[in-house]
Amino acid sequence: MSDALFRGWLLAWIVWSAVPVGALVLTLIHAVTGGRWGEVLAPAFRPAITLVPLVALTFLGVVPGLEAAFPWAAGTGAQPNVLRYYLDPALFGARAAVALVGWSVLAFLCLTGRCGKLAAGLGLSFYGLTISLVAVDWILSVEPGFNSSAFPADVALHQILAALAFAALVSPPSLDARGASDLAGLMLAALLGVIYLELMSYIVAWYGDLPPKAAWYLKRGESPWSAVLVASLVIGGLLPFFALLFAAVRKSPALLRGVGLLVLVGIAGHFAWLVLPAYGAGAGSAALAALFLLAGLTLLSSLAGRILARRTRRLRHV
Repeated sequence: MSDALFRGWLLAWIVWSAVPVGALVLTLIHAVTGGRWGEVLAPAFRPAITLVPLVALTFLGVVPGLEAAFPWAAGTGAQPNVLRYYLDPALFGARAAVALVGWSVLAFLCLTGRCGKLAAGLGLSFYGLTISLVAVDWILSVEPGFNSSAFPADVALHQILAALAFAALVSPPSLDARGASDLAGLMLAALLGVIYLELMSYIVAWYGDLPPKAAWYLKRGESPWSAVLVASLVIGGLLPFFALLFAAVRKSPALLRGVGLLVLVGIAGHFAWLVLPAYGAGAGSAALAALFLLAGLTLLSSLAGRILARRTRRLRHV
């Protein structure tokens, strides 16, 4: 039961953290590029960004269950080559600490109005470097042996898409018809990016026909994971994509709420498809634990977001 709890915590944390981190990335992008879209969506992004330090803090829940969630931490699963030097508990923790502390500092700069173009540009470079490492650590290393150069970019796009879907779901008061249209366009672009990377990664793996990659995909093509993949693709990808093709949906904040909810459900299903098959017979109990823990993290973030938002407003006036 304890194994299921720690595995569920890992999955719940990965899903839940996507919105705050994605909101931070989009805010950094806006600081560099400017544009009305960032101003319109700021009321949705700012509360999410306040949770980035909480994302770092709640990662500590992964540490006690490292051996349950990651087979290499228990001395099994890792290949006897350079991988065993990379997948070291101390180095794993160090990489996570650097990424999460760095993201928290960037969140503080954004929230206190101290993130100019230079800081935002450097912050995006730092994010690009760290997500390339921790995306592999937190997700792919649950089943060592499979690798994909496009995977970090895919995770980053999922985080950005999650933040946009969250903005659509909460529909801030500043979201008028024009703002809704801008948000819909950004969601559509992010959706296309996610679908493209997923499809091309599969095609490249199929064309290469390498045993570790084939085994990874074959395991996730078995029942019930094939159904999870199809459901997440339809719910979080195809339905939102075709809905966003209609002008009436793109200009309606109310209709975008439904699209945002579908996308978030699809993202959660996709992360579950990536992580849970590695646990074999224990995947079902881990999925159930993840559902309850995700609900708990959502409630915690609602309470913490209000408290942190009040403190951030005070800091901005100091």
